[in-house]
Amino acid sequence: MPAANPTSEPVRIGIVSISDRASSGVYEDKGLPALQEWLGRALRNPLHFEARLIPDEQQRISATLIELVDAGCSLVLTTGGTGPALRDVTPEATLAVADKEMPGFGEQMRQISLRFVPTAILSRQVAVIRGKSLIINLPGQPKAIAETLEGLRDAQGASIVNGIFAAVPYCIDLIGGPYLETDDTVCKAFRPKSAQRPAPQA
Repeated sequence: MPAANPTSEPVRIGIVSISDRASSGVYEDKGLPALQEWLGRALRNPLHFEARLIPDEQQRISATLIELVDAGCSLVLTTGGTGPALRDVTPEATLAVADKEMPGFGEQMRQISLRFVPTAILSRQVAVIRGKSLIINLPGQPKAIAETLEGLRDAQGASIVNGIFAAVPYCIDLIGGPYLETDDTVCKAFRPKSAQRPAPQA
């Protein structure tokens, strides 16, 4: 993988795992390590992660999202709490802090997951913009996190279904955030030619 440009300012990314049991120590949280590992592979920018592990409490989730946006995170990814169970309130907490809703992200995540399980129609992930930050709810399982971000490929490596992250860098461009560079072997970002920048010199 090409080295990141050392003169670049680190991109601040918020990662939030939402789980009553993991946040209380009943079991080990796997969401935050999965998010950090995938983003570390997919992005060539220097990264600074703001990680939070919190319970399924709507006001707490909303307050955490606001805190991370105010701290300068251009991207905030959450995992957990998006099903129909009584304690699943992540989408409501996310919509409560939104300036704009971005429904295409949730639609595409469900399309990817439906290739594996029919219960994917029960997922309620949403994505929103608050200020200059994109906030996306992701599934709770590490395997599903990678599948929805990266998309699906055939045995030869050709894309079958685009992952949602292909659209994330250009979305962040449009809302005034930093220029995200992806490792094409993990996830190739799509930008119109007019929005593409030349790769930095080594």
